[in-house]
Amino acid sequence: MLRKRLAVLAVAGTAAVTLAACGGGGDPLSGDSGEQPAQDTIAVGSANFSEAVLLGEMYAQALQAEGLKVEKKLNIGSREVYIPAVQDGSIDLVPEYTGNLLLYFDKDATQTESEQVDAALRKALPDDLIALEKSEAVDEDAIVVRKETAQKYDLTTIADLKPVASQLVVGGSPEFRERKAGLQGLEEVYGLKFKEYKTLDTAGPITVEALKSGEVDVSQLFTTQSAITENDFVVLEDPKHIHIAQNIVPLVRESKANDTVKSVLNKISAALTTENVTEMVRRIDVDHENAEAVAKDFLSQQGML
Repeated sequence: MLRKRLAVLAVAGTAAVTLAACGGGGDPLSGDSGEQPAQDTIAVGSANFSEAVLLGEMYAQALQAEGLKVEKKLNIGSREVYIPAVQDGSIDLVPEYTGNLLLYFDKDATQTESEQVDAALRKALPDDLIALEKSEAVDEDAIVVRKETAQKYDLTTIADLKPVASQLVVGGSPEFRERKAGLQGLEEVYGLKFKEYKTLDTAGPITVEALKSGEVDVSQLFTTQSAITENDFVVLEDPKHIHIAQNIVPLVRESKANDTVKSVLNKISAALTTENVTEMVRRIDVDHENAEAVAKDFLSQQGML
């Protein structure tokens, strides 16, 4: 019954995010076949979770307010899907996170602090891609457990999992399984061997429900998600730093990064804080407000519309 309920939630959760963020269903890249947007049009994409869609909406609306032509291709999927689309010109602009973007282009990167990560990222990017000014807002990966699990095994750090990992089920997205900030780092850096791995969504409703119900014991959420505090989940500290600084940053193709685009996007970055991003994500995930409307409210308050 639980697996059936999770399957239903998967469909419902995906549909909810898609409808709220994009105004309809379907694959944002379907039919592209590498086709590039018109030279005078900026195609804005995003990953497939609430915060990324929210940021994509901000970028699109603010650029439109400056009279630029914008095409939205939001809610695409994982970094492994949308970065190739940026590189082949199907998309011109995406909201990104400095740490994970650095690791995408340089898997051997060892920087963890914000400024170091940002500097290394700029060196690692291909010549045709530009990271604009990073925001002070951060949304970091977090390994979380239920409160009762933390109390039962006296867990405060990821390292504390080692004696009991073989008794616990870990779950996450397909990408989480392959990343240093995910299962790979848990196994190779912390030496954890879990009882089982279950594939879930990307820190979405399936993951939250699986944690709440006990379907999994350990998983990954993002630090700006209200689901952590609302469900009394415990974020385990990361003393060996498999998680690195994750400042929000616009990633744009150099050919579309004119002075207007840079000015608009840098102004958004300057206005974002961890606190206001967390509140906006809460409005989407908890109050079920439309991402487009939440983005519009924020930009209006900043005098950008």
